[in-house]
Amino acid sequence: MTPTRRRFLSISAAAIALPGAAMALTQTARWSGVAFGAPASVTLVGISAIDARPVFARLEAELARLERIFSLYRPDSALVRLNQTGRLVAPPPELLGLLTLAGRIHGATEGAFDPTVQPLWSAHANGGDVATARHSVGWEGLRFDAQEIRFERPGMALTLNGIAQGEITDRIAALLGGQGFGDILVDIGEIVGRGHRPDGTPWQAGIATPEGDILERITLSDRALATSAPKGTRLTGDQGHILGPQGQVPRHSIVSLSAPNAALADGLSTALCLLDGPSAQAAVARFAGAKIEIIA
Repeated sequence: MTPTRRRFLSISAAAIALPGAAMALTQTARWSGVAFGAPASVTLVGISAIDARPVFARLEAELARLERIFSLYRPDSALVRLNQTGRLVAPPPELLGLLTLAGRIHGATEGAFDPTVQPLWSAHANGGDVATARHSVGWEGLRFDAQEIRFERPGMALTLNGIAQGEITDRIAALLGGQGFGDILVDIGEIVGRGHRPDGTPWQAGIATPEGDILERITLSDRALATSAPKGTRLTGDQGHILGPQGQVPRHSIVSLSAPNAALADGLSTALCLLDGPSAQAAVARFAGAKIEIIA
């Protein structure tokens, strides 16, 4: 199976293009590239395309560094090394921080969000033994601290594809903010809007179905948006790519959630696909500033 992102950009919230006249009010620079194997983009307000070149060079270097931590497919990534050996000594602080957030989301979602689901995902995708794979899944079998990350049972593996795109989006936004850019739009599978568009109005995003139909448009002012659709990517037949830790099937066809940061929005939107309405609302209520935009 060809490695793909957890969700295609066709189902993520897509930035709405500005009229040419509005864009002309203020200089803007746009970067387009690839992150985690899929198209990504960044828009900066208040700088020309030429002057933005060194900024975008630093952005690309940071993306490469983060992929060497979080990628499930790069042979040199920290995550791949952990999955191959079951132990990672002196893990990167970025990985520890994301696992800490994943643990919080795991607890808030009744265990629905569980990055140790990777063996089950692989079994479905590659025609493996699903029943055996389930015995290798379980957040309680993961141990991590500043000294090491380790698995407590054989056959375990992690996937961070349900949260890492959001984390990387946040880190790129922080990188640009640290260089003095207050008006930015970052789209790396999840979306962060900071400040304003060139015409001074808030950034806007459209929440789209896998077929590309816009369900709702929202504004993003210092806020992040993530959208999950289980059938946007299929493993085999009618099996979508979002799985519960014991093989639970999704209850919703699309979930879109906004939050102060993209990693939180990303993880919650993934987990909420597996929860009933009251449980989804209860989970989101445990995180300040998080809001369900669409659940259907």
